[in-house]
Amino acid sequence: VSAALFLSATPVTVNAQNPPVKMSNSKICHDTSSPYYERTKKFKAYDSMNACIDAGGRLPKGQKAPSAGNSPELSSPSEYSRSAFADWLDEDGDCLNTRHELLLELSTGPTTKSSDGCRVVRGRWNDPYSGTVFFDSSKMDVDHLVPLAWAWRNGASSWPESERDRFANDPINLFAVSASLNRSKGAQGPDSWLPPNAKFHCQYVTRFYRVLLKYEFPEAVRSRAKVIMDSKC
Repeated sequence: VSAALFLSATPVTVNAQNPPVKMSNSKICHDTSSPYYERTKKFKAYDSMNACIDAGGRLPKGQKAPSAGNSPELSSPSEYSRSAFADWLDEDGDCLNTRHELLLELSTGPTTKSSDGCRVVRGRWNDPYSGTVFFDSSKMDVDHLVPLAWAWRNGASSWPESERDRFANDPINLFAVSASLNRSKGAQGPDSWLPPNAKFHCQYVTRFYRVLLKYEFPEAVRSRAKVIMDSKC
């Protein structure tokens, strides 16, 4: 089993047989091909370049992204762009897009909309990632449980545009959560990031796996997610 399958807080547990990828204090990811690898003494260790990038790192200037042979994740035919997936849609034409439809649905208390009725600005939301209750929607993000960039690298790059648009707006893949936690998660999968709320770990990884089953992710990707799910549940 790849070292990427073992769950831990960031940084990811590294396979002792392979030199780790080092994320420097300036968030540059160095593998052994980097001339700065040995000079980098203060770092966070990751088991692959993709895991380091997912955690918020970046490639050294002039270095290309890793190929499939260097990573347990799949490589994509072209560089990921957020525009590969649709933004929030208003599928029923009521001027509330997917984000605000979800905030309306998940609120456990009365909601207040903007003056034009197109945004939910107040409510009562239980953030499953932190266990905190929020009342102001501006403090929250709607998180893609399976991150879009992660999905792209793991198979979504080959999907038709309509499928990617559906994926980006599918409520099964969305949670209303703390904005700061969502941004700390970035594009990481459950092998390198889990919510601080440990009581939610089983539900988090189970739903992650359900999303992979619903969409056309490769069997190898699903199998890795199932190992993670079984370890937490």
